[in-house]
Amino acid sequence: MGRPKQFDPDVAVERAMGVFWRKGYAATTPQDLVDEIGIGKGSLYNAFGSKHALFERALMRYRDSQAAWLEALLDHPGTAEDRLRGALEALIELDLGDPDRRGCMAVNTAAESAPSDAGTTETVRRMFARTESAFRATIEEGQRAGEIAGGRNAASTAAWLLATVIGMRVLAKTAEDAAQLRRVVDAAMEAL
Repeated sequence: MGRPKQFDPDVAVERAMGVFWRKGYAATTPQDLVDEIGIGKGSLYNAFGSKHALFERALMRYRDSQAAWLEALLDHPGTAEDRLRGALEALIELDLGDPDRRGCMAVNTAAESAPSDAGTTETVRRMFARTESAFRATIEEGQRAGEIAGGRNAASTAAWLLATVIGMRVLAKTAEDAAQLRRVVDAAMEAL
């Protein structure tokens, strides 16, 4: 009979996510993961198979938690424009409130690994698609309510809004304050 696991795999994935998010995949060593999770290398490899397999699980955890967070923001009461603005402003607060200025793990991964890593590229692609879909649904609600111009192509507008968010998340890594990012939000709302 094997020894029982001495750690919670879900907690380990959460902690690993923090390391990968902060350092990136390539710069994260197995020792970094062992130190953060608090287990031996043998246990790490027995539980997850490889550094890359653990990274994929951490990236999926990030994707699911961030997408759910954004969808919840967009599901608040209020006009579609208010909900979209609120989501963009919440991203500013999230990014600028992070002392490490990690930005978005999905955007960071796309810049670091795509297209050389098909698995992580697909995970990032799915996160971007989920975000775009949430924007599209909110835009379509706004169009039905007459808050957003009905002649606009909702799918194209959602894709543009996703690109805006990706740019904002990169800018947030070096922004001195929120003013630059708020100008981006203002411009996005004016363009709706």
